[in-house]
Amino acid sequence: MARADRWNGWSAPSVRSAFTAAFAVVVVLVGLRLSAQGDSHAVSWLALPPLAASAFLPWRWVAGVGVASMAAAFAYLWVLNGFAVAEVASYGVDFLVVAVAVMIAAAVAIVRERDDDRLRKLTQLASVVQQAILRPIDDRLGPFDIAARYVSARSGAEIGGDLYEALGTEYGVRIIIGDVRGKGLDAVRLSSTVLGSFRHVAFERADQRCMITDLDHAVARNAGDEDFVTAILMQERGGTLEIVNCGHPPPMLVRDGVATYLEPESMAPPLGLNPSARELTVRLQPGDRIFLYTDGLAEARKDGEFFPIRERAWSLIGHGNVGDGLASLEAALRRWVGGPLADDIALLLLDYRPEAD
Repeated sequence: MARADRWNGWSAPSVRSAFTAAFAVVVVLVGLRLSAQGDSHAVSWLALPPLAASAFLPWRWVAGVGVASMAAAFAYLWVLNGFAVAEVASYGVDFLVVAVAVMIAAAVAIVRERDDDRLRKLTQLASVVQQAILRPIDDRLGPFDIAARYVSARSGAEIGGDLYEALGTEYGVRIIIGDVRGKGLDAVRLSSTVLGSFRHVAFERADQRCMITDLDHAVARNAGDEDFVTAILMQERGGTLEIVNCGHPPPMLVRDGVATYLEPESMAPPLGLNPSARELTVRLQPGDRIFLYTDGLAEARKDGEFFPIRERAWSLIGHGNVGDGLASLEAALRRWVGGPLADDIALLLLDYRPEAD
């Protein structure tokens, strides 16, 4: 398993493919140089393959490429000098050049593997911390079927501060989704602060506007001078959905095959910047779906074109199981982007089914 982990830790598949292609080109060029020149000093070109291999292969493979280069150097000189071993021995400097290149290439590969392993461990540690903060959400909460999904961009060890939570309280179902400015453990720490505060005030405050004030104070006490948290708070009571948007991408309502954004007349500033809460009220109908997401989805693009969330909402998340809907959305997004995502994404999908209570 450890060996497989090291192999998977070189880099992204696309990068490995690029380096493999470059390595093949180097080997071909060296072969052409040796076959076309008939020059004993051309053997020094055999130092290039192990150096190229050090960029993406494990050090043992690099050493193997180096041994193959040394063997090719001997065979080339042996044939060039009429199969006279004594003549081959006189080219010690050329052999030395190749040998030094092999040792340098192996050393580079060892350092690169250690850095890859360290980065992978940091990424795993950060992911464990984040998963501990984002605890699982119940599949059924009040009148809602709920699915949550965290889509990681896996950009090194820099995880995002995306957050979400859904709670059943005496005031109704209360939900938060948010995104901390910045990345890394500082963002996760602030995310933990927001979630901890929300899990407390959601059971204590009858008014969402008071909750916003409490959360804003919690962010202001724990954030840096330039830090803030975009967030949406929602609560459902008696079939009415009350939404407060603090600088976050608007939620989407999917109803009868049509997707519309639930946008207030004016948006409040993010948490940490003293937002004044403005509620948007929506009367729900059975079968309505509410889709919430962080800006990693809103800003996902391909060749400058943004992912068409609203246009594809009904076909991806408008019917069927809510968990399958989010899985389909993620698959479609990755196919559309065609490469690594630029940012982590938190997704929440709610299906309003009061008759199932």
